[in-house]
Amino acid sequence: MTTVLEARGLSKAYGDVQAVDNVTLSVEEGALFGLLGPNGSGKTTMIKMLTGQTRPSGGSAQVLGVDVTADPVGVRARVGIIPEQETPPSFLSAMEYLRFVAAVRKIPDIETKAEWWFDFLDFADKKNVLCKDLSRGTRQKLMFTQAFIHEPALALIDEPLINFDPIMQDLVKEYLAGYVKKGKTIFISTHILEVAEEICSEFAILHKGKLLHNGTVAELTGGGDHLPSFFLSLVRKDRHA
Repeated sequence: MTTVLEARGLSKAYGDVQAVDNVTLSVEEGALFGLLGPNGSGKTTMIKMLTGQTRPSGGSAQVLGVDVTADPVGVRARVGIIPEQETPPSFLSAMEYLRFVAAVRKIPDIETKAEWWFDFLDFADKKNVLCKDLSRGTRQKLMFTQAFIHEPALALIDEPLINFDPIMQDLVKEYLAGYVKKGKTIFISTHILEVAEEICSEFAILHKGKLLHNGTVAELTGGGDHLPSFFLSLVRKDRHA
């Protein structure tokens, strides 16, 4: 298998706060990898470092063969990204934003591709609405579209189901499962453990910036355990260590 993402001793400090502390992990092609942890555990910081948005304080990482410190723009050019709180430009309509994304990423035939996504995520009636006037759920649909419209080999998503209603959550989960079956790779961060157990093939648990566990969901459930109970037991034990 090809390794598409590898972090070695990756760390990030903000002053005296160690947001991520010496994390080493790797993700193979075709995985749906879940980075799990409570709020404030370092998940978002990890994604920002892995996508070249934040420079690590220590360690190294390569994404699709590109060093995230040496060439952060090169990393972002190759992957799809959905940040946790990122919103599209307020002064553009949904369609104008996708045209902008297409221009930056050199995506051909954007009109046809955009129409497919508008229909698939059921927001065709909003394509000419300014982003500032879109609901949170519709903005999330648009951000999901921009991350996948160029069919990247790897997508990194911070809280993939945030702002989606149950029907849309089910549709998106099916899409993600189908995407990795094509040989693509997805790296998500979430604290929704039931979703992670349902869709992820592999997972890692972060707590207070430190890696507590890294393994496969099949190994866990095959041994009679469930991800939510395993996660809670591990984090509680670490809190009292």
